[in-house]
Amino acid sequence: MSKFEVSKDSKIFVAGHRGLVGSALVRRLRAGGYVNLLLRTRQELDLCDADAVHAYFRKERPDVVIDAAAKVGGIHANNTYPADFIRDNLLIQQNLIDGAYRAGCGKFVFLGSSCIYPKLAPQPMREEYLLSGPLEPTNEWYAVAKIAGIKMCQAYRRQYGFDAVSLMPTNLYGPGDNFNLENSHVLPALIRKFHEASLAGADEVVIWGTGAPRREFLHVDDMADATAFLMETYSDEAIVNVGTGEDVSIRELAELVGTAVGFKGALRFDSSKPDGTPRKLLDVSRLSDLGWKARIPLKEGIGSTYAWYLQHQDDYRG
Repeated sequence: MSKFEVSKDSKIFVAGHRGLVGSALVRRLRAGGYVNLLLRTRQELDLCDADAVHAYFRKERPDVVIDAAAKVGGIHANNTYPADFIRDNLLIQQNLIDGAYRAGCGKFVFLGSSCIYPKLAPQPMREEYLLSGPLEPTNEWYAVAKIAGIKMCQAYRRQYGFDAVSLMPTNLYGPGDNFNLENSHVLPALIRKFHEASLAGADEVVIWGTGAPRREFLHVDDMADATAFLMETYSDEAIVNVGTGEDVSIRELAELVGTAVGFKGALRFDSSKPDGTPRKLLDVSRLSDLGWKARIPLKEGIGSTYAWYLQHQDDYRG
């Protein structure tokens, strides 16, 4: 099949444009000279409603669809709402993939997650490790949905010649992140915890787990840049990992956040709480071979994310 050639005036629909990844994508695409972005809020277009999605795509005829829409959350949210996570994510991606294909879309970019890989996959995780072992139980509902999205993109490529590609980002963070302690990921949760502890003059911050698990973190602006790069240059059914190729322990991450916030107290790790996957580091050699590398160091990224949080912290009170 021939690769769809994206141009600066291509009509690009960014699903989930108000989220962490979607908003970064909009910034990156506009900075890159893309002038024809199609954007709809959840109130304007319910991505779980197949009829609404198909009707919108038939009307607008997007050239490119980027699926940055998903129901996401950390360990607590995945454990508490497993039905919501598998149902909503399956509906969103099915409606977008099938709707885009039927409307004659030229390119589809599906954004997955590193949680698709087995809990005990060899490290760093290569793309071919997909479906090679059991998933991490605390987020398997989300992971199964994302795996189904990958396979749907591959199936539509094989059967219909649909130029759909799948990108697997590592843990993302940055401006626009979710800092709600009930359902946020580890890095924004730590930023808020340390900030509030610092304001309160607390002696310590309690952190879930042992602090031993290792995680990789990619700034969302780097993710947006990689997505734009692959949208323009990549066309294959093979999935592509997107990350830095470097990781830190949760303890090291907490120390970095504490330093950025200026917290002077102690760290206490609550080992009665689950650690999740022992290590999650992506092998990014495929992406590197294609010509892209991350540019924002973790320390710098945490600092700028904390600065963003300070400007928006009123949104997370209560």
